[in-house]
Amino acid sequence: MNTDDLTDVLEDAGLSPYQADAYVAVLELGASPATDIAEASSVPDPRIYDVLRDLETEGYIETYQQGSLHARAHSPSEVLEDLQTRADRFSTAAEEIENRWESPPMEDHRVSIVKRFETVLDRAEELIRDADNQVQLSADPEQYERLAPALAEARDDDVNIKLSLYTHDDEVRADSLPGESALADTCTEARHRTLPSPFIALVDRTWTCFTPHTDSVNEYGILVDDRTHTYVFNWYFKTCLWGVWEPVYSEVRTEPPITYVDIRQCIQEIEPLLEAGETIPVRIEGFETATDERVELTGRIVDTTYSGGSDDGGAEPPLSHLAGRVQLTIDTDQGEYVVGGWGAMLEEIEAVRITLLEPPSDR
Repeated sequence: MNTDDLTDVLEDAGLSPYQADAYVAVLELGASPATDIAEASSVPDPRIYDVLRDLETEGYIETYQQGSLHARAHSPSEVLEDLQTRADRFSTAAEEIENRWESPPMEDHRVSIVKRFETVLDRAEELIRDADNQVQLSADPEQYERLAPALAEARDDDVNIKLSLYTHDDEVRADSLPGESALADTCTEARHRTLPSPFIALVDRTWTCFTPHTDSVNEYGILVDDRTHTYVFNWYFKTCLWGVWEPVYSEVRTEPPITYVDIRQCIQEIEPLLEAGETIPVRIEGFETATDERVELTGRIVDTTYSGGSDDGGAEPPLSHLAGRVQLTIDTDQGEYVVGGWGAMLEEIEAVRITLLEPPSDR
């Protein structure tokens, strides 16, 4: 580094141009009279005494009388420590600027675009650990392994987890997918997809973490704290990443009690039972749409309503028939309630969990 560059750096570190120039001169000359330092630098003779005293106050030099005012540099250890501290602060500030640019605080942004996939994965991990009710996750085996501890914590908290695992091959190999015991610890259901897929984590009907699949030319991520946007991603997950792919693990019961976190899946499976005149006892956990207060109802399902109409013969209605408004009518001791699913506004109750109970023992 030449003298001019060194002077510029010292100015960046807080010295004035005269102070930086005088200090470099003292370093080069050694112990010297003030007049010689002024001559070796750009500091005018009348100013050199004030400049040297200021440098002494800041710990860069010491002055002494030897017929006239002289100056010599202090041991550079204190100066070097100060410069290193300043350098560390600049480095920390640079990292903070980058972090804030890549990952703005979510409390101030409902939708954030980030550069790094790791930012998306880190946020997904936090959200999964804090989940209350359900997680829908599309991931490759490596991403799954990273999130497995968080998924296990969520399962321990009785969170319903649908896991769509994607690989780049057409065959399910023993070494490409987690084993059954691992899946039992980390999800409620798992399916295998053999097409490149984006990473998606949908948490509690509110949060979305998204990034394109690894073969995409675009590298970015999206973090969404919004029920409406997450509802759109939910339909993408349901139709493209879930419904058409083969199950590889399921702990879903086939006999009551059976719990659903999706009202559409519930209606698909109970419609034939209703058509056959079966009594279907049920427990609804959710929120009153008028007050947003948590509520739990117990009764029986007496009717279903959905925009696609009912198929002849009591068959399960296809998902396309359930794409619009769907409702359950529940008869309880307090009267009948109309129950909707995700985002319900016109119904009295938004269901979070629907549990089919065992029929009365006298049936």
